[in-house]
Amino acid sequence: MPKLPDGSEKGLRGHAEERGVRARIGMAPRAGHIDRDAAYKRIATEEAWTFPDLVKAQLAYLDSGEAHDDSLRMAGMFASMPRLQDMLQDLGELRLAHMDEYGIDRQLLLLTSPGVQVVRPGEGTALARQANDIAADACARHPDRFSALAAFDPRDVPGSVTEIERAMATLGLNGAVLNSHFQGHYLDEAAYWPILEALEAHDAALYIHPTAPFNAPHYKDRGFFGALGGFPHDVWLHTMGLIFSGAFDRFPRLRLVIGHLGECLPLHLYRFDWMQDNADGVPGLRGGQPAVKLKHPVSHYFHHNIWITTSGVGWEPAIKFCMEVMGPERVLYAMDYPYQQSSDEVAAYDRLSISAEHKKMLMEGNARRVFNLPA
Repeated sequence: MPKLPDGSEKGLRGHAEERGVRARIGMAPRAGHIDRDAAYKRIATEEAWTFPDLVKAQLAYLDSGEAHDDSLRMAGMFASMPRLQDMLQDLGELRLAHMDEYGIDRQLLLLTSPGVQVVRPGEGTALARQANDIAADACARHPDRFSALAAFDPRDVPGSVTEIERAMATLGLNGAVLNSHFQGHYLDEAAYWPILEALEAHDAALYIHPTAPFNAPHYKDRGFFGALGGFPHDVWLHTMGLIFSGAFDRFPRLRLVIGHLGECLPLHLYRFDWMQDNADGVPGLRGGQPAVKLKHPVSHYFHHNIWITTSGVGWEPAIKFCMEVMGPERVLYAMDYPYQQSSDEVAAYDRLSISAEHKKMLMEGNARRVFNLPA
């Protein structure tokens, strides 16, 4: 029987006894009652971490006054929250205790936003290498609990390609993570396509995680800087930019993962296909480039190249909708630790009214396939 964070088993045994009583008298489980005997492992696929040298580098650049970057200012805000930093920087006992508390069997570690892409130019790749070494060490120390995605600094294209190759071939990491835009640049710009080529060549899924939107005053003025608006809108722009740039036609085996139930993109697949000609085959976009004509409708790429996670959206109607329109094989569970964590939310997944097969795919199987996790 798994232990509670304090090492005891009594609480879990009590939960099991209570569950049996409630079942016998026809009562539903308590709202926050996590099923400790679930027929699936819970693999959480958007779980954040960071390390001291990166935080120091971010703060040094921020304090210098040389950079005018809302993502960097967000890093400064996060750095001022000691309890958050304790959870982000721990890859041992504290994190494992929280995982046990919430019934999480494995975390996929993502270097938290804004990552290495906001430090001084020239420093990011070395910090990405350090991050990947730390993540690989945590996975080696806890091989049954942690897997990790590789960090890279896209401003250094050759360095990113080299680091992706090292992370996949030498460190054995499970894909890569990018915290969306980097000073207003996105991977749909052709200069960064060697990074996409390297990801495809190494069968490495790319997770695009949100950061503060570029040129964000209108978001900040309305309180929409973060998860209410700026975060999802920036990933929306990045994802749609990749589609309409023809990146998935050029790299058809490239796998993209986005969180928060696809930042609402699945809701609009019908409209994207209907309005596709607004941008498809139009010359002069992206600074005057020749027209790009897609080989498929927009929805095709959501059914062949894109997966979504449920991070921060433990809501049955939305989860079931996404599984219906994208396919049950394209939706993965995530918690969004430590920014959002709740036993009620975990219990809500246990109570989802979907088939046992689809629930195991959601909570475990899809993550193993997309990120090449150990069985």
